[in-house]
Amino acid sequence: MAEKIKFELVSPAKLLISESVDMVVVPGSEGDFGALALHAPMITTVRPGVINVHNDGKIGNRIFVAGGFAEVNEERVTVLAEEAIPVADITADMASARLQDAREAIADAKTDAEKAAADQRMLIATALQAAIH
Repeated sequence: MAEKIKFELVSPAKLLISESVDMVVVPGSEGDFGALALHAPMITTVRPGVINVHNDGKIGNRIFVAGGFAEVNEERVTVLAEEAIPVADITADMASARLQDAREAIADAKTDAEKAAADQRMLIATALQAAIH
């Protein structure tokens, strides 16, 4: 039996997942990365996308994250997510509404800070849309 790695997903509100898994694939800012037991230690930022949790040779859980940080060591993967939604709970209407909201934010943005925040909302909305397709 292959060694397991402890996976913890934490949102600002609570601990969402804490379980031993075969592998976790995280959307890192430098690209997706898979973490298995005995992974080299690292800390990275997480871009908007889907975390795939692998168990028993298949993806057992898929969670959309809007961004955050990940810490990996030999025994544990901890993702501190700005927002986390199980992919199964994402609806087409939800994704469309987020995309429309982001478009409006971009159109209304006047300052550099507002434009940067609106661009980030668009990245999240686009990744949310991609998660359901």
